[in-house]
Amino acid sequence: MLSIDEQLKIIKKRTLEIINEDELIEKLKKGRPLNVKLGVDPTSPDIHLGHTVVLNKLRDFQILGHQIILIIGSGTAVIGDPSGRDKTRSLLTIDEIERNAKYYSEQAFKILDKEKTIIRFNGDWLLNLTLKDLVSLSSHFTIARILERDDFFNRYKSGSPIYLHEFFYPVMQAYDSIVIDADIELGGSDQKFNLLCGRELQKELGKEEQIAILMPILRGIDGEKRMGKSLGNYIGINENPKEMFGKIMSIPDHLIIEYFELLTDISPKEIEEYKIKMEEGENPMKYKLRLAKEIVARYHSKEAADKEEEDFIKVFSKKEIPEEVETFFVDSDEINLIDFLKEKNIVSSKSEGRRIFEQGGIYVNNERFSDSSLKVKIDKEVIIKVGKRKFIKVIKND
Repeated sequence: MLSIDEQLKIIKKRTLEIINEDELIEKLKKGRPLNVKLGVDPTSPDIHLGHTVVLNKLRDFQILGHQIILIIGSGTAVIGDPSGRDKTRSLLTIDEIERNAKYYSEQAFKILDKEKTIIRFNGDWLLNLTLKDLVSLSSHFTIARILERDDFFNRYKSGSPIYLHEFFYPVMQAYDSIVIDADIELGGSDQKFNLLCGRELQKELGKEEQIAILMPILRGIDGEKRMGKSLGNYIGINENPKEMFGKIMSIPDHLIIEYFELLTDISPKEIEEYKIKMEEGENPMKYKLRLAKEIVARYHSKEAADKEEEDFIKVFSKKEIPEEVETFFVDSDEINLIDFLKEKNIVSSKSEGRRIFEQGGIYVNNERFSDSSLKVKIDKEVIIKVGKRKFIKVIKND
């Protein structure tokens, strides 16, 4: 293993808070691989770039030679994490949880070394707890302590309902740390209360307290709210290279440095140089292209990243049409555009299609489409551009 100072430098990179650093140093002094825990609830089958911030830190520990343990919350997901929520989560079925957990763990290995990762499903122990076990665990926590967490306190103060089962979530997550004998637990900054509950339960049961390491929350491509699938502002690591590249190029300029810092391995010195150059007036597009290539190469390949950069420059800088365009064949002389786009899954709904049209985002053969009837004449072949990134070709059958 590296020296303690060298390990600390890597561990502290990108972290928001370590509770506490002195205890962490004492653990590192033991010279043994530490059990490093990350718990994730499979409330969705997809991992997005927001999840990768803490997964990348887990990978850092793996590279340092420590034992990482990824806990898939097949038990805690039954409750639903109340962290950062202003209302109760919808409960998932066991089938939904198991299906999501399978896909989630598969995607995690795009970041983690599968051969050196222990995966545990906390449903294996949580779903088998008896009433006596639950009463015993709950006896280590007071209602006053649980209500200290901001989300519960704010809901209580505003009169929003808090259901009893939600109180069990931090208790169950804390119990995970007991089962796997965690030395360190990672989480986003919104997980602070849960991680501290793990420390408290370990202390109550006479175990050495885990170190809590808190990571930043990545903002979504809207530039404001945290990245999340429910908000539609996310970039999934399983998305195809074109979609991933295009979404990154759509982020507001003020997110460029944040994304470099949290999502890439580029050195802080180099990122600082990017920041200074943009502040001095250099075009942010250059750095956004670098960012998009870095991320697409990480989750796909360098070849895919190079191709998407070339296509993007063709389309948006040179106003050319990409070489590969999805093609549809029709028999009629005209199509109802909104119906056609919805039928071919180019837009998710007719309302989305109308919104893009009203915003002037639909072009037919390089001319903005303004036909209020929303019908397009098909004379042999037409190229339709929908929004900023999507091109399709419609060809009339002979």
